[in-house]
Amino acid sequence: MTSVNEAVEESGERPSRDPAPAVTRALAILGLLAEAEGRSLSLSELARTLGIAKSSCANLCQALEDGEMIRRTSEGFGLGRRNAELGGAYSVQFNQVREFFGLISSSPTLRGELVQIAMLDGAEALYLARHEGRMPYRFGAPLGSRLPAVMSAAGNALLLSLDEEQLAQIIGKELPRRSSVDGHELTGEELRERLALAHERGFALDDGRSTSGVMGVAVPLSAWSPGDPPLALGTALPMDQADPLRIAAVGTALREVAARLENPWRQRAARG
Repeated sequence: MTSVNEAVEESGERPSRDPAPAVTRALAILGLLAEAEGRSLSLSELARTLGIAKSSCANLCQALEDGEMIRRTSEGFGLGRRNAELGGAYSVQFNQVREFFGLISSSPTLRGELVQIAMLDGAEALYLARHEGRMPYRFGAPLGSRLPAVMSAAGNALLLSLDEEQLAQIIGKELPRRSSVDGHELTGEELRERLALAHERGFALDDGRSTSGVMGVAVPLSAWSPGDPPLALGTALPMDQADPLRIAAVGTALREVAARLENPWRQRAARG
């Protein structure tokens, strides 16, 4: 099999030199641990996957451990607490995230619910912030986790902010690889129908497609400034408690909070 390097050489193009290979490898270690979904990875696994000497990998891991980016476990290494701090610092740079917790806590309908903010990252919903509520159940996507935008309510709310060309790209790339929990394949036509209904009612729904037994309800958040990524505000309800009246009440409350999270200067500019 022709390697990547061989293919580049045959094409007559010289590969660009990595200006900081140690940093690149350290980032790769963090990426591997993030993809391990909570499972620790041994030094041998990391070195073998990266294709580097075990001694070099050990030096990188020591530096990352000293910076609390990774932690040593009995099975190897896992992500360290510093990642959570950096994730929180990243999230609060968005004005909506900073205001989110107070508005949800003051909402009679939402303060007892699990409510989250998600960001569109490529074709996935990346979860940035989480209000736990006071209900006895606990579910939903953990902070920092990702779900296909075509499947979840928050993801569908994020897709509402895209133009036709952007939406077509995601449908073309993602739908062939995704199916619902009951095995039914989601078609582009069905997704467009779901988005049209979400636009009409004012909020998106996910009736167990991304998580069995859970009803997702979500609304889009208008960007605070032009450079901000699309955001969505959503909650998750047990399917057996998600009657039409409760869904409508939660959807309405989410829309009210989303409206209060809009940039007031942009609202004035739109009116003017």
